[in-house]
Amino acid sequence: QLQLVESGGGLVQPGGSLRLSCAASGFTLDYYGIGWFRQAPGKEREGVSCISSSGGSTNYADSVKGRFTISRDNAKNTVYLQMNSLKPEDTAIYYCAAREVGFSTIATMSEYEYDIWGQGTQVTVSS
Repeated sequence: QLQLVESGGGLVQPGGSLRLSCAASGFTLDYYGIGWFRQAPGKEREGVSCISSSGGSTNYADSVKGRFTISRDNAKNTVYLQMNSLKPEDTAIYYCAAREVGFSTIATMSEYEYDIWGQGTQVTVSS
């Protein structure tokens, strides 16, 4: 069974940091592009960041540029999202997703391109 499991969410004060992990089981991430998405209460899901299967291309939503960093460690079959300078508006459930692309330098935040999704991890930024 192909699964993605997110972890690392929690409650953090404004200005704080969290690192989310997205671990794959049942398959290896080497030939998958990965995206991070989030959904806040009452809002539609939005793309946050993505990374190509090659690891050489990344994209970020304007709202998180300069604060969030996506990376991947294929040896650990895990993708990370380092989140710094967190703001209350970053509060949401964060999901990772995977799409099989072979070796690719394309990173997309179109959620319709992804077909394997994790269950999500809650991030709450509040004082």
